[in-house]
Amino acid sequence: MNKRLLTLSLTGAIVLGGTSIASPVVNAVGNGPNYGGNETVNTSILSTYQELVDYLKKQEAKQEKMELEVIGQTVKGRDIHLVKYISNPENPTILYVTQQHGNEQLTTEGALEFIKHLGTGKTKGVLDNVNVLVLPMLNADGAMGDVDFPLDDYIASGDRHLTRYNATGTDLNRDHIDKIQPETQALHENVLQKYDIDYMIDLHHQGADRVINGDELVSGSILYPTTPNVDPEVVHKSKQLGAVVYNEINSTGWGNIGKYQGGSAETIARNGIAVQYDIATLLFEMRGMSDHSNESSVLGQKSNGYLIKQTINTLDSTLRAVANGSVNEQDVSFWDALPEQTSKDTE
Repeated sequence: MNKRLLTLSLTGAIVLGGTSIASPVVNAVGNGPNYGGNETVNTSILSTYQELVDYLKKQEAKQEKMELEVIGQTVKGRDIHLVKYISNPENPTILYVTQQHGNEQLTTEGALEFIKHLGTGKTKGVLDNVNVLVLPMLNADGAMGDVDFPLDDYIASGDRHLTRYNATGTDLNRDHIDKIQPETQALHENVLQKYDIDYMIDLHHQGADRVINGDELVSGSILYPTTPNVDPEVVHKSKQLGAVVYNEINSTGWGNIGKYQGGSAETIARNGIAVQYDIATLLFEMRGMSDHSNESSVLGQKSNGYLIKQTINTLDSTLRAVANGSVNEQDVSFWDALPEQTSKDTE
């Protein structure tokens, strides 16, 4: 895992527990390099599936409060792991899901750092008041490029390609009604239906060219459930969770958050899970992908550290807000003024 830690240390300081090392670069994520055919995008610096598994098992052996559970298998037979910190079933529970799309991996790298962080003294007492579930790398087959269709036109170099889809070519984030794929079945049957979950953040990556206010590149975008079938109280709680994230990231000096343009289809996790389980859900789309056939979707890896840091800050701040109850006091009026992002190419 040293290659991931090296990327972090070279690119930016981690911000945890309200302590940060200020960066002199304003909007570093937003202004990070597009691919443009010139920037380096190498998948060999990203954690492989086996490295992720080995890391999680190592952390479980070190951390008294951590438990690792296999909730199912992918199409190609890879175990899907859930990291659990459950101190009291009566506590509120938050679930973090990464890599439904296999080519959106920096959120997974951030989640792994977050898991390590939960085993340190920096979260002393926090886990007594909140239960945490982390599902890193739901789509391991796509993350490893082990799929039943060609990836010859993908851009990144390295030891593998990463693709949005699972091995059958299915978008897992459009399978939350029918639940046909084994990955989504495992998530629903062995996580969402098994545990009493109050909040969920679904972490993704989007194109590298998204802007607000005409020309300001975003470091990411957020959105609550937008289907009309969601209970209004669930929507409100989702907006409060979004307020925690917005206030945390936009206060860093390098983060720049917009409102995601999302539909109302309940096949999407953000919508379907909110309707089916009354879980407050938030989508967070980080800027740029780790691999793609479209150049406008891929971001040069000089921004990796900031995007990983953005993930860690998001997970840490929401964990603390749920633990101390401050999430319930959040002002959601910012959503009314939050600019909706567009593609820079269409401006």
